Amino acid sequence: MNWVSGVVVYVITWWVVLFAVLPWRVTPTSQKVEGAMAGAPDNPHILYKVLWTTIISTVVFLGIYALVASNLISFQDMADQLGRE
Repeated sequence: MNWVSGVVVYVITWWVVLFAVLPWRVTPTSQKVEGAMAGAPDNPHILYKVLWTTIISTVVFLGIYALVASNLISFQDMADQLGRE
């Protein structure tokens, strides 16, 4: 995997994990404010979620990188076989 595809895989992984992490620690507001959605959180904990997203994404990316680098599954061979058909 070259550095460009590595960055692309990491960014895609980061965004997918972010959408999985966004619901964590969400509690609806206790105060009813005119014009605010009923489920809007008091404190969305965005920095907490970005930190956890980065940690989880890094671990997942390292697993993907190890899988690609180990040639346990040869993606190049799969692409070659698809090209011959």
